[in-house]
Order: sequence, then C-alpha cells, then structure tokens
Amino acid sequence: MSFSGEVKEELERRVGRSRHCQLAELAALVAFSGGAGEAENPLVDSKQRRLIGELFDLDGVNTAEEERRVYSAVKMWDGESGSVKRSPVISGVLVQQDCCKRAYIRGAFLAGGSISDPNKSYHFEIVCRTLAQAEQLQEIINSFEMDAKIVARKKYQVVYLKEGAQIVDILNVMEAHVALLDLENVRILKGMRNSVNRKVNCETANISKTVNAAVQQAADIQYIRDTAGLDSLPDNLKEIALLRLEYPDAPLKELGTYLDPPVGKSGVNHRLRKIGEIAEALRK
Repeated sequence: MSFSGEVKEELERRVGRSRHCQLAELAALVAFSGGAGEAENPLVDSKQRRLIGELFDLDGVNTAEEERRVYSAVKMWDGESGSVKRSPVISGVLVQQDCCKRAYIRGAFLAGGSISDPNKSYHFEIVCRTLAQAEQLQEIINSFEMDAKIVARKKYQVVYLKEGAQIVDILNVMEAHVALLDLENVRILKGMRNSVNRKVNCETANISKTVNAAVQQAADIQYIRDTAGLDSLPDNLKEIALLRLEYPDAPLKELGTYLDPPVGKSGVNHRLRKIGEIAEALRK
C-alpha cells in the first residue's frame, strides 16, 4: 500500500470525540465528495457512515427525513426550498474552533487528498472542486502557521504543501500520528544520508585536490631535472624535490617529517610553490 493510502486508513479510524468536530469532518466529506452517502471512495463512504452513525444513530442516509436531518446538521439544508444546498464551501460556524478545523482538514484530505512517498519527494495536496472551496481550505490550513498554496489543475483547484517540515505539521494537525512518526523516520534517515554524502564528497574533493597537486609538483620537479638539472636548485629546494620524487603520494605534513630538521606543512608548501615558479619560468 502507498504511503498516502496508509495515511488515509489511519484517518478513517480517527473520530473526534466532540459532536462539533464530528460535524466539521462530516461537512468536509460531504463538500469534497459531493454528498452524504454518495461517496464512491470506500474509505470516504466508510467514514461518512461511521460519523452519521455516531451523530444520528443512523445506518446511512436512506429516507428524505434522514437526509434532511444530516444536511441540516452540517448547514447544507435550504429550509425554504426543502432541498440540499450543493455548495462546496461549508458554513464558517462549523470550523470556529481549532479542533473543528483539524477535523475539517482530515475530512477534506480523506475525500480529495494525496501525499507522495516521502522516500522520493515531499508533496501534500487536496484537490478542490472550486476556487472558493480551495481558498477556504487554504485559510483553515494556514491558521496553523503553515504556508499552503493554490494551483489550478485542469478544471480543479489544488491546495498543496511542499516542504517536509510542513507536511509533518499537517499530519500532526490531522492527528495522523503513526504516519507522522514514519515520515519523521524517513526524514532523519535522509538527513543522515545527505550528511554522509556531503562529508564523503568533501573528503573526495580534498583527496583529489591533494593528488592533483602532488602530480603537478612531481611534473615540475621532473621538468627542472630534465632541463636545468636539480643541482641548479638551492639546497633546501633540492632536498624537498628529491623527497617528493621518492614519496609521490605523501601529504605535505608527512614530507616535512623526512627533512632534517623537520619542517611543517606550510614550510613544505612554500618550498614546493617556489619549485613550481622556477619550473614555470623555465617553460617560458
């Protein structure tokens, strides 16, 4: 099963304790799926039935009177016409408290959301039927100090989050705690892997730099030997030149220990740089 499917299964089992939270989630399920008892998604249908059972002690919406009770409770019943108001935007009365906002986001995600596999990328989205619905959802999500954005996709509007930290936050808001821990584990492993890769890349770059420098130093010394001769060098430069030819792979610090008296890394580097300048002058 996909990570998105696991999150939805966890949320399907999560039911708010308070009646007002249950109504907020039911309103979201109805608004995003198109109606009570009309959901094609098995998880959404199951959650709707669970909430309707909790709220009204009903097994679904089977009669006109049951329909009126359910839609009236979620503020989607038009008393004048005696019919359902098919608006994708719910009444603000249902989402006044933070706990109700959490429940609404949970219902919206169950009915229209998806989340990518965190091993591949970080992407959370909920597909909305209209721009007004998307703007209402965006406002509710951002009330939890997040930065949800909206993008048009064909005839729909999509509310989305891209950053791993914000997706952790939205899972916490929806109370998908098992999925949150799974995501955090993935983020920790990816962070460790990235840190190791950075260190390895840094070490590789340093080794490459050191090897290239040693190869160039040996080439400069060999050029001087084959042209002017090493005896043309001052004694201190000739001494380090011979050592470099003898120990082509040795780091500068190690080369310095072979001198008598020993010389530090900066001293060895200074002498080899002088040799490089002499070789460059000879080439010109």
